[in-house]
Amino acid sequence: MNKELLAHPPGETNPNLLDPQQPTINREWRVWGLLVVAAMAWWIAWNSLQPLADWITYGLLGLSPTSAFGSALAFFLYDVPKILLLLTGMIFVVTTIRTFFSAESTRQLLGGKRQGVGNVLAALLGVVTPFCSCSAVPLFIGFVEAGVPLGVTFSFLIAAPMVNEVALVMLFGMFGWQIALIYMATGLLIAILAGMVIGRVPHIESGVEDFVWQLSVGTASSEPGERMTWPERFGIAWHSTREIVSKVWPYVVAGIALGAFIHGYVPADALAGIMGKDAWWSVPAAVLIGVPMYANAAGVIPVVQAVMEKGAAMGTALAFMMAVVALSLPEMIILRRVLKPWLIVIFVGVVALGIILIGYLFNFII
Repeated sequence: MNKELLAHPPGETNPNLLDPQQPTINREWRVWGLLVVAAMAWWIAWNSLQPLADWITYGLLGLSPTSAFGSALAFFLYDVPKILLLLTGMIFVVTTIRTFFSAESTRQLLGGKRQGVGNVLAALLGVVTPFCSCSAVPLFIGFVEAGVPLGVTFSFLIAAPMVNEVALVMLFGMFGWQIALIYMATGLLIAILAGMVIGRVPHIESGVEDFVWQLSVGTASSEPGERMTWPERFGIAWHSTREIVSKVWPYVVAGIALGAFIHGYVPADALAGIMGKDAWWSVPAAVLIGVPMYANAAGVIPVVQAVMEKGAAMGTALAFMMAVVALSLPEMIILRRVLKPWLIVIFVGVVALGIILIGYLFNFII
């Protein structure tokens, strides 16, 4: 006999038989309740960071607030959990939103779009679908096969790593929403304009390796599949959050450790002289230093915060950060599989020039 009938004697109504969606609804309510509890715990921990860091440094260890080591340690003990909390919370939200997107849907949306409109749309999609540099080659091939113009493709490839959730979260936590918004706006501007410029390079198609044009990747499945429930979306988001945080936390610790050293020990006049507004060569020098570096936003932004506190100009610091994040050497090596060297040189040169101009602009207006 059916177990549902055994559990409910004759004369009594089995709610699960009347409403087969009831277990799913109950599960969704439990997941939402757990999410609310987690959000409250996150908020309590966030508001306890500064008092706890000060108590450990100046109370428990008895260090002086005016000492270099005390200042550096307090900086480190406050910023490490602060950034990890920000990353955990914001990446969970962003990756939940990302469950509504896919590489295939992005390709379909950009396919057939002309220059200009396509560049703007590609840059915006690069923000909400921030694929990592390891996805650069398959995405590039997929975009080419889908008929996306090369200039539009470059706008996406620039915006995706440059204006990513890690950079925005860390900038928001360290400098406030104004700086985060400025970074996002300038990053989008560089991605749009650089893509438009690269798209107008004569015979640009010849800069793509021949095998790319011969591949057929348009058979990738674009079936929408069943609509995911919220618990499923949250499960995917939590898995992605753990994966991302587990990969970037060493960069967070290393970057904040370096930032703490600069905060406590490096004289303000020294950095102000090198990266201040008065040094006209500081912006291109910062970009040249940043291009070959292997780092990500989690590692470089704490360093940017420390050098700005020591008197570095905002435009110079932002130029350095953009060069590190958007023009990393590993991404160029990966792109070499599908692009010929002369097109990579143009790509790096156009983006670097845009970053330099943005750096000078912010040094001038701020």
